[in-house]
Amino acid sequence: MNPYGSELRIKTPEGITFAFALAGPVSRFLAWCIDLAAVGAAVTLLASVLKIANAISLDVSRALLVISYFVLPIAYGIGAEWFWRGQTLGKRVLGLRVLDAHGLKLRFPQIVIRNLLRAVDALPACYLVGGVACFLSRRAQRLGDFAANTIVVRHAALPAPDLAQLTPVKWNSLREHPHLEARLRNGVTPAEARLALGALLRREEFEPGARVALFAALAAHFKKRVVFPPDAVENITDEQYVRNVVDVIFRVRKPDLGAHGTGQHPKEKNIAMPA
Repeated sequence: MNPYGSELRIKTPEGITFAFALAGPVSRFLAWCIDLAAVGAAVTLLASVLKIANAISLDVSRALLVISYFVLPIAYGIGAEWFWRGQTLGKRVLGLRVLDAHGLKLRFPQIVIRNLLRAVDALPACYLVGGVACFLSRRAQRLGDFAANTIVVRHAALPAPDLAQLTPVKWNSLREHPHLEARLRNGVTPAEARLALGALLRREEFEPGARVALFAALAAHFKKRVVFPPDAVENITDEQYVRNVVDVIFRVRKPDLGAHGTGQHPKEKNIAMPA
């Protein structure tokens, strides 16, 4: 049994703990049913197309159809999980996502391995082997997950953060460079944005040394992403720089034109955290 119940907790060297809600065998089976329907529709469509090949060779047409029964499910799983970052159609509908077992970014070889081993997990029928492995696994992993070192988590939509507690009314020097501000917003991944936001929300929980080291690392990372002029970054602490970055990412400026259209002070509104 998982000592954390339905959660997997990962603690970083900086003392930050991330909790992932693990997906159980039932939700994963339902997602697989949706994916099976999608693959079945694709195979049916392919069979209709291959009828044209019957005029050339009936044996070739049948051979291609049989091969498609084995190739399409694997190709579908690999393609969908790569382009949708760990999700297939069924997982998107059920709110599930595949992650590296350590919470890191999913790599392409992991996707290939876990999908190739679906043939084993599906034995003898209806994913019986994979389902038993999920029930017995501490992390609800099937054999393909063990081999690829992956987990499946619930990917619930997060509410918009309360930025008032993170960014008190003060001047954000990054806002003085709109083109670099836009480049930063577009260049930061959702995972990086959530990490920076989480660090600010939990900043009081860290030991002083760990807090300084964490925000120094985060600030250095974001400074490499987009280089702002020295006058925009000097004389502010690493924590304040990360705070400014979070403000740029999660707030969208909307100019208040006023009576004469002069745009004196921008109004800001919260936006939902990226999924």
